[in-house]
Amino acid sequence: MNDLPTRASAIHSGMAAPSMAGLHGAAARETADNGPSAGNIIVLGNEKGGTGKSTTAMHLIVALLRDGRSVASVDLDGHQGTLTRYIENRRSFAESEGMGLQLPDHHRIAGGEAEISEADALIDRLAASRDYVVLDCPGTDNPLARHAISRADILITPVNDSFIDLDLLARIGGTPPRVLGPSVYSQTVWEGRQRRAMSGGRPIDWIVLRNRLSPLDSRNKKNVGLTLDELARRIGCRCLDGFHERVIFRQLFLQGLTVLDLREEGAGVTLNMSHVAARQEIRRLADAVLGRGAGEARAGSPAKAGPGSTDPMLAGL
Repeated sequence: MNDLPTRASAIHSGMAAPSMAGLHGAAARETADNGPSAGNIIVLGNEKGGTGKSTTAMHLIVALLRDGRSVASVDLDGHQGTLTRYIENRRSFAESEGMGLQLPDHHRIAGGEAEISEADALIDRLAASRDYVVLDCPGTDNPLARHAISRADILITPVNDSFIDLDLLARIGGTPPRVLGPSVYSQTVWEGRQRRAMSGGRPIDWIVLRNRLSPLDSRNKKNVGLTLDELARRIGCRCLDGFHERVIFRQLFLQGLTVLDLREEGAGVTLNMSHVAARQEIRRLADAVLGRGAGEARAGSPAKAGPGSTDPMLAGL
């Protein structure tokens, strides 16, 4: 663990860091072998906006709640506060329609260096009494967002399926595209890993989530996937197919609903095959977070839910 700063120097020079895949594997195996322990901290982070961080956070929160976990959430985006508004909409809709929608213990902290000690105290308090604490970071770079990475047991970085978004993770060039070196957010994560290592924390399980996937195969989609696989091997993260481009994800915000709520009486949405597929996408993410099928996931390949994942709650998503 203490050799992370040295390996950060290696990634600066464009060299591969194979041992990080081993660190990732250790983190995934710990979750899979021992099960989720009280106080696991999940951070949704990416300096680029519009990648689906808050939508992903909300759906993951509801998936964990439906799985019987106790969940707290903290919105670290003091300016936009999308997750806070999502949860407020959910509470209002549940009250107006008489629905028994599950809600997390939610909090909001404004961004800024002065709030780091306040955030740490809140996170420590919540982690002592909850199975999971989900932190939603702003789509920008600030001290609080950087500090949140060092608190993560699991870091989820949603990216749109585009080389424009990948530019934040790596410098990419050539034909066919290849990774030339790390970019700004990868370095931010490395620094967070260093701080966590120095404080004695376990390795961060970093999941890069491909969002807004097109249902159609294309050369660009294939190239993005191959590039992500190469990047994962070099920086020690998992790649997971996330949410496809679906109108339903945008429609549900005003009611505070998720695709997991569509079977509930009063949701007002007729379930169709696109919604069923979306629910499976949420299940795949929840399985990755809960460590189900973690033995099949490796750095450089999409994380997959194991065939033995038969949890009664998630199986019905």
